[in-house]
Amino acid sequence: MTAFAGKPRRVLFIVENLPSPFDRRVWQEATTLKGAGYEVSIICPTGKGFEARYECLQGIHIYRHTLPTEADGALGYLVEYSAALFWEFVLAWRVLRRHGFDAIHACNPPDLIFLVGGFFKLFLGKKFLFDHHDINPELYEAKFGRRDFFYRLMVLFERWTFKTADVSIATNESYKRIAIERGGMPADKVYVVRSGPMLERLKTVPPVPALKKGRRYLVGYVGVMGKQEGIDYLLRAAAHIVRDMGRTDVHFGLVGGGTELEEMKRYAAELGIAEHVTFTGRVPDQDLLEMLNTADVCVNPDVANDMNDKSTMNKIMEYMALGKPIVQFDLTEGRFSAAEASVYATRNDERDMARKIVELLDDPQRRERMGRFGRERVENVLEWKYEVPKLLAAYDRLFTA
Repeated sequence: MTAFAGKPRRVLFIVENLPSPFDRRVWQEATTLKGAGYEVSIICPTGKGFEARYECLQGIHIYRHTLPTEADGALGYLVEYSAALFWEFVLAWRVLRRHGFDAIHACNPPDLIFLVGGFFKLFLGKKFLFDHHDINPELYEAKFGRRDFFYRLMVLFERWTFKTADVSIATNESYKRIAIERGGMPADKVYVVRSGPMLERLKTVPPVPALKKGRRYLVGYVGVMGKQEGIDYLLRAAAHIVRDMGRTDVHFGLVGGGTELEEMKRYAAELGIAEHVTFTGRVPDQDLLEMLNTADVCVNPDVANDMNDKSTMNKIMEYMALGKPIVQFDLTEGRFSAAEASVYATRNDERDMARKIVELLDDPQRRERMGRFGRERVENVLEWKYEVPKLLAAYDRLFTA
């Protein structure tokens, strides 16, 4: 059923950290709901290539707002979050007047959108669904290395978000346990909807030999350039491969942007491997696909900590969808996703990661076997189409709650 009180169900997504349709999970959810007969609007920030303040794509209304420079430090976060909340309130009223909405679908980080959702729930009777993308207390600890007043504040915001939500969506079983045990959500109101890839987007394209920069092998990475993503570990592994192991036949292609992109470029130069590493920054899908399809091995260097151990990383499933063997540190949800499509280095040991990368590069039969397993696992278990019924079930519960 997609009718609510005799009318089509209308949903407003609120996202702060990425623009739509760049945020893959949000766009898959939004287009799925649209295809099921819902009316969908989205509030999100602007971003490179997504500067228009309003556009309608595939029948989905997208309202974008500017934000200050990406936050770094307590004052920066205060400014960013305050600006975001201001625009989310303003644009929510605009969407309400122009299109209407019956429910708000809040996507963290941060865990402050409950202030918008709670307002419209309390005063206008709107439903509130929380889509739990990141565990922010663990993210804070990963960034700053401490559990202080601000960590406890993150826990409090998270709990208030769950208390406000009529239904919540978790990206995996680890997040579901947090929703129930730390957030106090009733188990029957928490739905696991994984961020499965859409195979029609992740297409196999011909390799581009020029991306190897004249070398025999290419190691690929796609994701954010930040410390909790372990790019420094990856660069030290690359230095060990090139300098200590003498493997000058290996190039590294790193796709993605982030606050620490320039710092990571400088770090590669300090390690003496700048000519062996390509940093593309944020690029269009075609460039991303060319890099990953050319790669012989793909890596996920996420640091072993509480946040990454409990989080499902989209890049792992994207590598698998393209039939690429993976090297990553041994993390709970990473192992669940990849299974035999990956080899697992000792946690936070860049030298072991380097050895595992070289072992795979030197074993083409194993690479082919692992890549085939990963592709089949996506096709048969992890693809987005298997998550669609779960998303629609969560919405049926939301509108009958």
